[in-house]
Amino acid sequence: MTDKSSRLVLHTNSRDEVFADERNAVEDFSFNSTVANVFDDMVSRSVPFYGEMQRMVCELARDFAQPQSNLYDIGCSTATTLLALDHVVDNHVDFVGIDNAPEMLKKAAEKIEESGTNRSIELVTGDLHRGFSVENASVVTMLLTLQFVRPLFRERVMKTIYDGLNEHGCLLLIEKLTSEDTTFNRLFIDHYYDFKRRNGYSSIEISKKREALENVLIPYRLEENTQLLKEVGFKSTEVFFRWYNFCGIVAVK
Repeated sequence: MTDKSSRLVLHTNSRDEVFADERNAVEDFSFNSTVANVFDDMVSRSVPFYGEMQRMVCELARDFAQPQSNLYDIGCSTATTLLALDHVVDNHVDFVGIDNAPEMLKKAAEKIEESGTNRSIELVTGDLHRGFSVENASVVTMLLTLQFVRPLFRERVMKTIYDGLNEHGCLLLIEKLTSEDTTFNRLFIDHYYDFKRRNGYSSIEISKKREALENVLIPYRLEENTQLLKEVGFKSTEVFFRWYNFCGIVAVK
């Protein structure tokens, strides 16, 4: 164990106002250039304990990362997680970031270049629905990404990750959840929207984003996620983070 600590590199100068204009028609959410330009502000204001999630992911990744192996961040967006990991993971671990949105990868490349890191970080354009590659991995991180994969493809995605992990390698998965109990589900969502209001989002913005995500983000119950992990072969799973309808799971091969 070292005393290195993770650092978040967030470009929050551009404020997220994607859904601020109530006159604009609501379309399905996508990670286009408009979203990419404000993404760091969006996640920092709309994901509870975002910094703490990242810190915990970095700590656990450091525990499992092995020299001469690869670390994959699937759904790497603007490389915030990769750059946080860069400060704490052994320099002999190569990083690979996979994302299906070219505009997000463009921002990621800019942030990586600005960081001045000398680590090998490869950015790959990849659609999880069409297949992707994971090889010689000691760690795979997947933060708020699986929920955007259509349920029909989730088992295949998890199997690809499992097969590409080395023995005793780990997957660090963070997801939004739904609950089988409708009362808990409603309460947790209400408190989440209160959180967003405290961070400056209007009721219009919250409502429009909810509508935009309705057919795009499909959360599972915690039990469904853990069952999926076990079905593809992970020998042990454990929750390492929980805040209402947000959850972090570590799974070990």
